[in-house]
Amino acid sequence: MSPKISLTRYLVEQQRIDGHIPPELRLLIEVVARACKSISQAVNKGALGDVMGTAGSENVQGEIQKKLDIIANEVLIEANEWGGHLAAMASEEMDSIYVVPNRYPQGEYLLMFDPLDGSSNIDVNVSIGTIFSVLKKSEGDRGVEESDFLQAGNQQVAAGYCVYGPQTTLVLTVGDGVAMFTLDREQGSFVLTEENVTIPDDTQEFAINMSNMRHWDEPVKRYIDECLEGKDGPRGKNFNMRWIASMVADVHRILCRGGVFLYPWDKREPEKAGKLRLMYEANPMSWLIEQAGGAATNGKQRILDLQPTRLHERVSVMLGSKNEVERVTAYHSGL
Repeated sequence: MSPKISLTRYLVEQQRIDGHIPPELRLLIEVVARACKSISQAVNKGALGDVMGTAGSENVQGEIQKKLDIIANEVLIEANEWGGHLAAMASEEMDSIYVVPNRYPQGEYLLMFDPLDGSSNIDVNVSIGTIFSVLKKSEGDRGVEESDFLQAGNQQVAAGYCVYGPQTTLVLTVGDGVAMFTLDREQGSFVLTEENVTIPDDTQEFAINMSNMRHWDEPVKRYIDECLEGKDGPRGKNFNMRWIASMVADVHRILCRGGVFLYPWDKREPEKAGKLRLMYEANPMSWLIEQAGGAATNGKQRILDLQPTRLHERVSVMLGSKNEVERVTAYHSGL
């Protein structure tokens, strides 16, 4: 029986391979993982832990916050602020950046996170998760500003998510493929369960919120209509639809067995480029998908090449199996 490889051992071994992971980044990832374990415990308690329901407040996007949204946000801040690895953090649940207090040493990294993705599923016991992304701070002694976070996704040095479902699973990339770790609750540690995750180029599953069909742009309608026509249509094969309303859960399914996820621009809010947040959701998920051999675009260009202009910028997202993403992207170009 092969020995269990813990997250710590995996990261240490990665660090030894040509210094692929700097020591400070390794420690930062471990701290994020520990925070995710704490969030997992709170999620698992559910109604027994007085964490269900809304908190009676809104986040910067005007969305009603759940109690667990706020708890998860606080857990991530408190776990990461004192370790000396970070200069600042940014969260989907906070208006502006959180600079590490002067009483703690300041590191060279910037951490961004969606503390609890899929909040609408909290009260109905459906998988939710935490998404995170790590950037390097600009060199120099000046203080951290919001503009330091406005880097394209291709500048990320680590990204991942933790999905809280039947198992608690941490999925990670540092730019050398994708690895999955499952939380061993008895041992209290994340254990490597899959390395070099690969997404098939082709698929027969798509994930989209069909209730918004009347609001979609024509290229998205064309793509979904062709999928729905199945074997009798131009695609010549039948498709299944999946939609969990939790990006973490939908992306995790794609990483496990392929598929395509679409959250496109629609006509309800034409001034907004999309619904999902570029910095907290689209960038880390797009990097994971690409590292597993998939593709991710906003319908027109690669998401990781987009230059952010605002901390809470939104974007249209189409990601997953390469050939499907390329097809729907080509439709947006009029092909």
